[in-house]
Amino acid sequence: MGQGLSKLIMQKKTLDDLPPFLCPTGFRMMHYQHGDERNWEDLIRHSFTRDVKFADKIGDVVPLYSDRLLFLCKGDQPVATATAWETASHSWYLHMVGVMPEYSGRGLGFAASLAALHKMREEGGGTAYLETDDFRLPAIQIYRKLGFTPVHVDESHPGRWERILQQLGPSV
Repeated sequence: MGQGLSKLIMQKKTLDDLPPFLCPTGFRMMHYQHGDERNWEDLIRHSFTRDVKFADKIGDVVPLYSDRLLFLCKGDQPVATATAWETASHSWYLHMVGVMPEYSGRGLGFAASLAALHKMREEGGGTAYLETDDFRLPAIQIYRKLGFTPVHVDESHPGRWERILQQLGPSV
């Protein structure tokens, strides 16, 4: 959709119903280590097709909570990421989910997101939110599969969500 539209919001009302996390075969789960800023920026640049600076989106918070920024790796190469972000108001937020394009369609976005949701629950979280864009249909489908539902916080949201849900069809 066009520039200037507000982000779409989704909520998972409970983290009590998460399926077990199973790392996809041939990959391993790792968390942020000092020096991974460049790996994260490369992964996000390729998956979002734009430059995003680690300091702008993650800042100095994650080094204090390095186990909340997760990577799925093929060998030593991070190919998917998701962050279990706790806001200042102690809400939990699924943040900056990305997958390298050549690894799309292998369930890595689902797996990274699920691992982050498990981390939220482990840290005492009960619900989770996320922001997304109208055109991120594959991501929205993953979020729906994980139990996220649309939240209307802007007058444009009901119509936008109606169009998106018509395109995607019934939830999985």
